[in-house]
Amino acid sequence: MTTATPVAAQTQPAQGEWTYADYLKLPNDGNRYEIVEGVLYVANAPSADHQFTVTEIAAELRNFVKDRKLGRVLVAPFEVHLSERSRPVQPDILFVTGARWPQGHIQFFAGAPDLVVEVISPSSVRTDRVVKFTAYEAAGIPEYWIANPHLRTLEVYTLSNAEYALLGEFTGEDKISSGVLVGIDVVVSTLFG
Repeated sequence: MTTATPVAAQTQPAQGEWTYADYLKLPNDGNRYEIVEGVLYVANAPSADHQFTVTEIAAELRNFVKDRKLGRVLVAPFEVHLSERSRPVQPDILFVTGARWPQGHIQFFAGAPDLVVEVISPSSVRTDRVVKFTAYEAAGIPEYWIANPHLRTLEVYTLSNAEYALLGEFTGEDKISSGVLVGIDVVVSTLFG
């Protein structure tokens, strides 16, 4: 995710009290808004490095998932409703198995995706490593990837006993391991510009 900062305004709910109904009243101004545990966050426009990494990871995931007919891969902006107090969140990339994908046209995905990816920037470190990490873990998302274009690393966390455990930190010519997308064959260095 790009820069994310809690939003404060005089005529709006206090932080920690935001609801989806409040979110729907926000202006359509091109910003990416998210509510995590009742706190409203807004993300600044992403950098070229961020978008390059999002595009590369999404392409690799899409190709792997599509070839095996495993489900859907989507990129932000797309709403995920994790819980009543954490909706919408908009992971940079998400994967949902075909068996869990709703039939017909949907505006958002309700529940925990099978895998989410956030691409961090220097100003979003706390949001992605603490705020969203905790929300994704609490929602029971089986796997969370954190990509860092600056360090050129990708961390894979898998849910074990309701807590995330580091499956691996991959860099350089390492190939990513995944508990959800078993057999994915991506060299980490190819994901960064």
